Amino acid sequence: MKVRSVTRLPVRVLALIACLSAFPLMVGLTGCAGNRHNQSSDERMEDSRTAGRVREALAAGADYKYDGVKVTASNGVVQLSGFVNTSAQRKTAGEVTSTVAGVKSVENTLTVKD
Repeated sequence: MKVRSVTRLPVRVLALIACLSAFPLMVGLTGCAGNRHNQSSDERMEDSRTAGRVREALAAGADYKYDGVKVTASNGVVQLSGFVNTSAQRKTAGEVTSTVAGVKSVENTLTVKD
C-alpha cells in the first residue's frame, strides 16, 4: 500500500492567509462607526448643526457683540472661544449656548478684552 504525501504549507503562509481572509470581515464590522476618539459622519453632521444653532442664537441677541467668538461642537459639548468686550457678554454667551437644542454642556473659554 502506497501512502500519499500531503504537501504542507509553511506556518507563515497559513498565517498570511488567515490575516487576509479576516481583513474584509473586520472592515465590514467597523465600517463608519464612531468611537470615543472618532465621530461617525452622523455625529459630525449633528455637531455641525448644533454649532450653527448656537451661532444663530448668539446672533439673535439684542446687543450682539459676539463677532469674535468661535463656536465648535463635539458630541454635544460646545466650546466657545475668542474674545468679548465685557464679563457680562461672556456670561450671557454661555447662558444662551446652554439653552440651544443639542447642547449637552458648554466649555466657555471666552476671554474678556481689557
